[in-house]
Amino acid sequence: MIYDDKILLGQILKVLGYDGTVAVRLEEGFVENIPEMESVFIETEGKPVPFFISGSDYQGGNMLRLRFEGYESVNKMTEFTGCNVYLTTTAINHTPAGENNDITGYKALHKNKKILGTVSGIIKKTGQWLIRVVSPGGQEILVPYHKDLIVKTDTENKTMIFDLPEGLADINL
Repeated sequence: MIYDDKILLGQILKVLGYDGTVAVRLEEGFVENIPEMESVFIETEGKPVPFFISGSDYQGGNMLRLRFEGYESVNKMTEFTGCNVYLTTTAINHTPAGENNDITGYKALHKNKKILGTVSGIIKKTGQWLIRVVSPGGQEILVPYHKDLIVKTDTENKTMIFDLPEGLADINL
């Protein structure tokens, strides 16, 4: 999925019930015109974090209810109250501008120099470009292929430095 900070769907107002469902106040252009969505980005700490939708319910007006895969409790979703929700854009058929597509084998580091793992490839699905990183413990971490998350790509030393929002690496573990 490709993040576009110009397509604001709405803002999370509150958590509803005990299953992690959130109420999203829709932007005016989306009232009565909800697009089909498999995923969205929630902006947390100024960074876009991808979330896959496990359920949605629109009953009219300016409120949409959403549930996210892996976030089926009040405790997990409360921290996102007040966060903006952005749509993913349509597919792109080229490598994101300025990025090298042959990064398999690169060492993946967080900007604080913590080792994330080794890049094992890029997943190029329609609208869902992800960098697959295998952690030292053998776990797969999926990182959105987005310029705001990639600080530097050093082709000489075969390293990539990421600026990931807190908890993004833990989502896949």
